[in-house]
Amino acid sequence: MSVREEIERLEDEWLSPYAVHSRDSRGREREEPPDPLRTCFMRDRDRIIHCKSFRRLKHKTQVFLAPEGDHYRTRLTHTLEVSQISRTIARALHLNEDLTEAIALGHDLGHTPFGHMGEEALQGLMPAPFHHNEQSLRVVEKLEYGGKGLNLTWEVRDGILNHTGKSPVPATLEGRIVRIADRIAYVNHDIDDAIRAGILAETDLPSSTLNTLGRHHSQRINTLVNDMVEESRDAGDILLSPEVAGALDELRGFLFDRVYIGSVAKGEEGKAVTMLQSLFSFYLEHPEEMPQEFHGDEEDLKVRVCDYIAGMTDRYAKSKYDEHFVPREWGGSAPPRK
Repeated sequence: MSVREEIERLEDEWLSPYAVHSRDSRGREREEPPDPLRTCFMRDRDRIIHCKSFRRLKHKTQVFLAPEGDHYRTRLTHTLEVSQISRTIARALHLNEDLTEAIALGHDLGHTPFGHMGEEALQGLMPAPFHHNEQSLRVVEKLEYGGKGLNLTWEVRDGILNHTGKSPVPATLEGRIVRIADRIAYVNHDIDDAIRAGILAETDLPSSTLNTLGRHHSQRINTLVNDMVEESRDAGDILLSPEVAGALDELRGFLFDRVYIGSVAKGEEGKAVTMLQSLFSFYLEHPEEMPQEFHGDEEDLKVRVCDYIAGMTDRYAKSKYDEHFVPREWGGSAPPRK
């Protein structure tokens, strides 16, 4: 018996009847021989961690553009927090932790530079609406590894595509954990970052949410995680109690009013939108300026330009804008007279 087969046997003993067992995966688009050490979902997790799109998340905005300080969240640290919360819940519910982790690590691979403002900028430039969850799926199915994609399992791709509130509910309970854990993570760490930035104080938070969830970052997350475990344990679904879910929604609405829209920390977002719009127009006119992997006629030019820009980090987008639109200083001597 291989190590992988031993792990799959242990899954049969440990996992809930509601869990996805690794050996029961619906498989990959391109069939591959099994790994002797890792289950299919463990391999998916490792492929995501080692791909270029995952590494670029460290230089993509979560909420605050180019913050001064080392402790504000980026898209990468957000992803890691979602993974940690999701794994804790999956383990407590005897669900497949490896599947949950793979979905969590891959859920934002398609996110744009400059956070959701970058996503909105691309939405207005494409003939079909641009959504980061769909782009995340495109990254793992098409864009990584020179157009071959990561060839992930169906369950991981389903969880990545359906992790947002506007999409259908994921088919697996593991995917549904990530869907809620994503909101738990960003609501709480965005409060933490807003307090660090001086935009909010703990006392500004709605008192009803403090009474329900707790007054501090760790207390709120602990309340939400414990509530989800208790509500979901025997339900055959992933749930929050009405009171706790209502408090989370109230906090999210509060953040939209006080942080996400119109706060001093968002003052540079108009410039970011202009930057991405300008880059989009430039590459439509000069597609030869894009890397070789975005050349060719297999995809519509707008799609290729969108793929290139969506994959940029904040600082790479700024450097490309400077390269194409900011006049360079000329330091040479005057040309000789004829």
